[in-house]
Amino acid sequence: MDLLARREHSRRELLQKLSRRFPNEAERVGVEVCQLTAEGLQNDSRLAEAFTRARTSRGQGPSKISMELKDKGVTDADILLAFEEAEVDWFALASEVVLKKFGDLSDQEVDIRLKARVSRFLQQRGFPYDHIASLY
Repeated sequence: MDLLARREHSRRELLQKLSRRFPNEAERVGVEVCQLTAEGLQNDSRLAEAFTRARTSRGQGPSKISMELKDKGVTDADILLAFEEAEVDWFALASEVVLKKFGDLSDQEVDIRLKARVSRFLQQRGFPYDHIASLY
């Protein structure tokens, strides 16, 4: 309960953290995590939605968010559901991120070096090629 009071955790994260704290009680840890899930205190879908909202507000793209959620043990179905619930316009988000970092590209002469810098920046943020290409 103490871990969930601080932030949302995926089922896998809870199992890992509690198994480290109580290495000799693996079976009991599994039962407790199942009980937390059954009571609705732990929910991977809710975690995916909150995580997606938080990351998009930080200007991160779908590839990076999806990868981080998979690392947490969230299923692909929950990730897709979270993306649908968030209703993010990824093209507009990519444009906002570029505007904030580089300014208005339509006002500047966009040479190949600037395009490369913008592309690398957006790739690191987790935007796929089609979102990047839409900016030019």
